Amino acid sequence: MTKKYFIIGNPVKHSLSPKIHNFWFKQNNIDATYEKKEISESKLPEVVKDIRDDKIYGINVTVPFKQKIIPFLDKLSDLAKKTESVNTVYKIDNQVVGDNTDVYGFKMSLINQNIELKDKIAFIIGAGGVVPSIITALKDLSIKKIFLTNRTFSKIEKLKIEHPELQLLKWGEITNFDIVINATSVGLNFEDKIDINFKNLKDHKIFYDTIYNPPMTNFLSEAKSGGHNFLNGKLMLIYQAQKAFQNWNNLLPNLDKQFFDFIKDD
Repeated sequence: MTKKYFIIGNPVKHSLSPKIHNFWFKQNNIDATYEKKEISESKLPEVVKDIRDDKIYGINVTVPFKQKIIPFLDKLSDLAKKTESVNTVYKIDNQVVGDNTDVYGFKMSLINQNIELKDKIAFIIGAGGVVPSIITALKDLSIKKIFLTNRTFSKIEKLKIEHPELQLLKWGEITNFDIVINATSVGLNFEDKIDINFKNLKDHKIFYDTIYNPPMTNFLSEAKSGGHNFLNGKLMLIYQAQKAFQNWNNLLPNLDKQFFDFIKDD
């Protein structure tokens, strides 16, 4: 029987996850398919029930459901509990389990690019579902200080309760930093622009956009124009997918030349 896997969210049309997972299924001779499923929040209980009933064998969860799916699950991994964020769901011992592979994905994307953040300063823009994972990953990488800003200030105040060491900035305020991370969905449409002025920065910085499609957002275009280093979210996507695939299949797929050649133009 062909096993079914999905990515759920809204929107999901931009997602590369099906291409990645279906490549690995084929490469490893696994009888399975992976598709996009754009849903409304009201459908979350139904999707979880399908996992419980073995109609679906696993899902990835993206915007805006990484926290909203949690009440419908039976169990959370330690990392999902710590971040209160779930991006991977599957069944173990008749329990539907939520896990977090975003921490691994973000961390490995930086390690892959030889980006050293020990004793450095990070500036995160946004307060959405992926932000607790980024904060956790940065701490694992021995970051010195994390600044956080968001249009709705109350959302970052909530994050500070869980992470008291966070330094909060009002929208539009700038601080000294080594890496700035766009963790908002601003940029999924290329014309979208983050209205924070980065034009007068001293020294070269690293600009990281968690968005990967389009590969060059306005945020990254400005970084390039300013002579800064920049990175989109494609490697994060790949590494979190690798870990999710391992959870589902007890097999870590190869990130080899054949794989990177297959996805390089997306």
